[in-house]
Amino acid sequence: MFPAFSGLCGHFLALCLGLSLVLTPIQAYQQLSDDTLRALSRPGDEFDIHNGAVLSPFLQPRVPGTSGHAAVLEHMVKYVQTTLPKWEIAFQNSTSKTPVTGNKDIPFVNLIARRDPPGVPVGDIARLTLVAHYDSKLEPEGFIGAIDSAAPCAMLLHAMRNIDEALTQKWATAEEHGIDMTLEETRGIQIIFLDGEEAFQHWTATDSLYGARSLAESWDSTINPAMSTFKTELASIEMFVLLDLLGSKDPYIQSFYPTTHWAYRNLGDLERRLRAVGQFKSSGADPWFVDTLKTSREVEPLGGLQDDHIPFLVRGVDVVHVIDFTPHKGFPSVWHTIEDDGEHLDMPTVEDWSVLVAGFAAEWMELEGHMPTADAPGRETPPRDQKSRKITRTPDEPKSWRRKPSVSTRRPSFPDTSWRPCFGALRVDND
Repeated sequence: MFPAFSGLCGHFLALCLGLSLVLTPIQAYQQLSDDTLRALSRPGDEFDIHNGAVLSPFLQPRVPGTSGHAAVLEHMVKYVQTTLPKWEIAFQNSTSKTPVTGNKDIPFVNLIARRDPPGVPVGDIARLTLVAHYDSKLEPEGFIGAIDSAAPCAMLLHAMRNIDEALTQKWATAEEHGIDMTLEETRGIQIIFLDGEEAFQHWTATDSLYGARSLAESWDSTINPAMSTFKTELASIEMFVLLDLLGSKDPYIQSFYPTTHWAYRNLGDLERRLRAVGQFKSSGADPWFVDTLKTSREVEPLGGLQDDHIPFLVRGVDVVHVIDFTPHKGFPSVWHTIEDDGEHLDMPTVEDWSVLVAGFAAEWMELEGHMPTADAPGRETPPRDQKSRKITRTPDEPKSWRRKPSVSTRRPSFPDTSWRPCFGALRVDND
């Protein structure tokens, strides 16, 4: 990932974001109770950097096409298959030449793990999409990339396990009460582990984001069945939440996009509530989400960083970019250095991130009443009436967000050729 600058591409992105502001559909979001927040599980020994079952397998060089990369992919697949068997696994494969491999094609494998409500047609499901990249840089030799992005990948696996049983309970309870799943439970969740984020030589439009570019293009042309709510696989992404460079102490997370600032503020509010109930163990006192007091109109629409979200953003997907980046200081000090390893992770911060990501997924999927609580291992409640849904929209945000999702609202009506030239223009070379 690299800093971005405004220019011609910035004007295109501003126009895209402006259209999204008018056409973005309503979002339902239900907060977890304090008892449920207290009961969110922490990773504990599973995140031990030496032998933890979840995190430690990531802490090795993971350059695409190498044995370490294959081992990490196998680790993720086996974890989901054995621990989370209800999640559907899919792969999206591509190959590409790189500046350092000559005519040799390097394979890239994106891993997608998904849980959808039972009985709902695939083209009618809107999915929360949580994302991190699992590859690592070719140089410096031996580079591990603990914050970039071994730890974020482990956070996603932990979040999946945290909400898995609650999803099962919620959907089973809805069916028991005769709820029409095709009308009331059309929200699913998918976790994407992207490959090939890192440049092999120097960051350019063609030497970076290999997996993200391939997946966005593929899903944009994957058509759902006729009469579906969402025309394409890409259009069914309800929110694309990208985690990157997380695991250093005192992270500084900005809001980059006014159209998704409401979701960013929900993350910031969840952080505040987790601190209030004693679920955060890291030592820093300052909030991580530094822009929660801003309105959406105060968020600079031309800001942002070059990262895996770009191929999706320029195709009209709603994005929240959760990345540790401080103005005038930049990325964490270990960024792209050999010191970005397990020993330099701030483990209380890593575990706090894991709890926060799990809590956000649970609130987005409206799992209150189905998650374990501090005084009970689990509970079931009848499905909430539609009137009880909490819509987190502040007065400064447009009423047009209350529109019903439709195919026509998911992507700006611009030809691809309008966007591709500005893709490379976002980069600032600060090697």
